[in-house]
Amino acid sequence: MSRRLSWVIFFISLGLLSITAAANDSGGSEAPVLLQIHLPREVTVENSALTLGQVSVIKGEPALVVAVGGVGLGRLSVPGQKATLDRATILSRLASQGIAMETVYMTGAEAIVVRRHQKIINTEEFIEAGRAFLQQHPPGPKVCELIPTTRPKDLILPGRLEDLKLTPRFIRSGSRGYVTVQIAVVADGTKVGTRDIPFRLRYQCRRIVTLKEIPEGTELAPDNVKIETTVSDRPEPAGWKPPYGLVAVRTLAADMEIRDDMVSSPQAPVVIRRNETVVIRVERPGLLVTAMGTALQEARAGEFVKVRNADSRRVIVCKVNTDGTVEPML
Repeated sequence: MSRRLSWVIFFISLGLLSITAAANDSGGSEAPVLLQIHLPREVTVENSALTLGQVSVIKGEPALVVAVGGVGLGRLSVPGQKATLDRATILSRLASQGIAMETVYMTGAEAIVVRRHQKIINTEEFIEAGRAFLQQHPPGPKVCELIPTTRPKDLILPGRLEDLKLTPRFIRSGSRGYVTVQIAVVADGTKVGTRDIPFRLRYQCRRIVTLKEIPEGTELAPDNVKIETTVSDRPEPAGWKPPYGLVAVRTLAADMEIRDDMVSSPQAPVVIRRNETVVIRVERPGLLVTAMGTALQEARAGEFVKVRNADSRRVIVCKVNTDGTVEPML
């Protein structure tokens, strides 16, 4: 017990001796009430150290009210913590200070729930701040979905905060299709915490789907395929264009999505057949020389073919022209 509180109780007790004696002389047996304490159901405090004066309404002798108001009731040491104080606990603390429970009259709740003034930034607020930042600063073209892969914990800040800001920024991510946003929390000009939120990115893309069965070797065209919009984990390739004119390398069923390995560029027609007689043609400014030869293999325009010269019987390599003639590679 503090010395000051002990002396206050002592002198107040002396002042009440005559009242007690009179009560005994008149046959009364009850102890006098020194304090009336009203307990609210809930209370919010500024400091972490709890006192009876912070959490209740005390009435009685002014000096005793001041002294008893300083009786300690514990601490709120962890952000977000709450304490429940019942009547028995409070009476026990008063008894430790020399105040008998018979001299205290309590009203109000049976127990008080005590919380400290605080600001809670919850998970959804962090996610929404990160998503809004990515929408304003898209990490890639045609990003249509931003999916958080982890959910950050709430941030509990004690006390009253006048100026609170969430400041997002990019953090480099090593995984394709993912990006991480770090959100710094600044309160009254001081950084008080951060949260990192990884987002998985999904992209708006186009895909090709068959309208009907397409036999092998058939060219793709608007009458046998359609273009649909879909969502993918990968961005659409740069320079994407409809695959019209490509040829199916195998039979494709109806309503099938066409992948790159299902089609190829159409081959040019064969211009020269094996053992076919061809014209060997050499043309230069002011000079034109021709000869006859025999193709030793089939070839298409632009390809190279071996040709046996009909006069010299030599085998030479020639490039096939679109008109079916061949030009020696000199």
